[in-house]
Amino acid sequence: MLDRPTKLGPIELEVIHGTIRAAELEIEAAVERTARSPMIRDQHDYRVALFDAKGRKLTGRSYSAIVEPVFEYFGANNIFPGDVFFWNDPYNSCGGIGHVPDLCTTVPIFFGERLIGFSQVFGHHDDIGGAVPGSLPVHATDSWMEGVLIPPIKLYERGKLNEAAFKIIVRNSRLSEHLAGDLDAEIGAAKLGSRRVIALAERYGVDTLEAAFDQILLNTAEVFRREILPRIKDGVYNFEDYIENDGVDEPRLHALRIKMTKTPEKIILDFTGTDPEAKGPINWSLDEVEGRYFRKWLAPTLRSLANSPERAAEIDSNEGVLDVVDVVFPEKGTLITPTFGKPTGMRFFLMLRTLGVFAACLSKATDGKMPADHETIRIWGVTGGKTQDDFYLFREVLGGGSPGRPWADGSDVVHIVPNSKNLPAEFSETRYPILVERLGLKQDSGGAGFHRGGLGYDKRIKMLDECKLISNADRSMLGCYGVNGGKAGANYKVTVTGVAGEEAEHPGMCDNVVVPAGASITIVTTGGGGWGDPLARPVDVVVSDVQCGNISAESALADYGVVLIKSGRKWSADEAATKAKRAELAKARGNLPMFDRGAYFDKLKAAGKISRPEGWSDPDAGWFAKPAAQ
Repeated sequence: MLDRPTKLGPIELEVIHGTIRAAELEIEAAVERTARSPMIRDQHDYRVALFDAKGRKLTGRSYSAIVEPVFEYFGANNIFPGDVFFWNDPYNSCGGIGHVPDLCTTVPIFFGERLIGFSQVFGHHDDIGGAVPGSLPVHATDSWMEGVLIPPIKLYERGKLNEAAFKIIVRNSRLSEHLAGDLDAEIGAAKLGSRRVIALAERYGVDTLEAAFDQILLNTAEVFRREILPRIKDGVYNFEDYIENDGVDEPRLHALRIKMTKTPEKIILDFTGTDPEAKGPINWSLDEVEGRYFRKWLAPTLRSLANSPERAAEIDSNEGVLDVVDVVFPEKGTLITPTFGKPTGMRFFLMLRTLGVFAACLSKATDGKMPADHETIRIWGVTGGKTQDDFYLFREVLGGGSPGRPWADGSDVVHIVPNSKNLPAEFSETRYPILVERLGLKQDSGGAGFHRGGLGYDKRIKMLDECKLISNADRSMLGCYGVNGGKAGANYKVTVTGVAGEEAEHPGMCDNVVVPAGASITIVTTGGGGWGDPLARPVDVVVSDVQCGNISAESALADYGVVLIKSGRKWSADEAATKAKRAELAKARGNLPMFDRGAYFDKLKAAGKISRPEGWSDPDAGWFAKPAAQ
């Protein structure tokens, strides 16, 4: 097939860029409509991406895996039409796959005999073996406890299925039919994306199409240089945040540390000083030379500094961001550079913390003009059955409150997993032995602030059969930090209420708690951190929050200094008493810190239990809130 020469102009560039975005949406729709497992089909825990022939991601709609393992393990001369590359090994994915349940499918895109790109889908699958159902054992001490490990292979070679490999992969799952159906769905969706890129090559010619790919990436780099970098003060900034438990050792803080150096041309993020690798599954293997995946994961944080939320949504974060963000990894043996075989199942805790430490450095460099700390990924569920025939696994990726922002309150029960949502009661109750007793927002869970944090879930489920509780969550002791005077959000909590009414609270990480038939499980998810001084929040907005049930009257008084009057079912404020109360609270507290990490951290700090390596000072000391715009 011959190229049709076409000049690349602004219209052609916009059409090509828009078509690639639309193709990714179409790939996503194909995955959701054909996948078998609730984790992918309903919880949307999957990613799609289109790359050029060099393995450069062409959009920034969502983070995905990367293509480097294809080049590293097969080489450019061993890629052919009809191939389907496949892997899930966290230590053989060039940093692109974080834990074993994420299976990655990559299809090369050919125009005739010419490689012009790659189409990729990876998803978090229900079960791929390991010590516990769901393949996320909280007490894992090595990768082999977490499920089957697949280094990069050709699942299809020149169109022919590797049947032996397919059977081995599917056989290792407790939900084999789900897994087989999901793999077929992902491969089919990736091939659909391939066809859309080929259609662009047919319309514009390969040379024009590849010129457009180059320009799309250059445009992204230019936008970040022109609109984002100038808003960040040059200098060196540091911060640290923590995973509170690794599931194996006694609970203690595992620190992720960052030093951000900002110059007029670039941001350099150095994670030297991060704590040693953990025994349990909170490690994240980012063993890649250039950190390409990691930089693409971190860079969208910068969009919060756009001149408006609308503009932030328009700014792409594709491979072009690599021109403005560099990373420096510590030596082998840390939480983000673990040695081969260390467990990584709960690496999503660390993923969110990397965004938080980066955002905190940006807060320092912008006088607090960044959102507070985001909620974290957490997966909860139950599993039961006495044989393989009646085995079941019910799991949800429940959302939490997003952070208060310089321009708005945080959103309630949103999630870093795109479009993830609470599973409908109608679906859950007809498929599993459960009864949904309550679902709502958790009052007072959002951190107080001029813009408060979003609220978390409050969900209660009654078990109709004996089961085991699964909880894969952090932030059950530490809150999501507040920034620029805002308060930390409330913690995650999971409680079992027995048939006699007795209550037992369980750790955020557990998978061996037996729950008898008739008992109920209550899950409360984290609230987002608050932004700005709570005493500056408009009084009428506080009254409205109380009227709607978002915050309690007690919080209105203690956190916001608003003295309320109730008449029937209607709340109002005593203006004079509120003014006096706010003045009293402001005088008693003194200067507001830039960051508030919550009561648990304050308790540890007061007891002298926060330790740091030599040369690493307290990153919170000396940083104070700037007044919020009234």
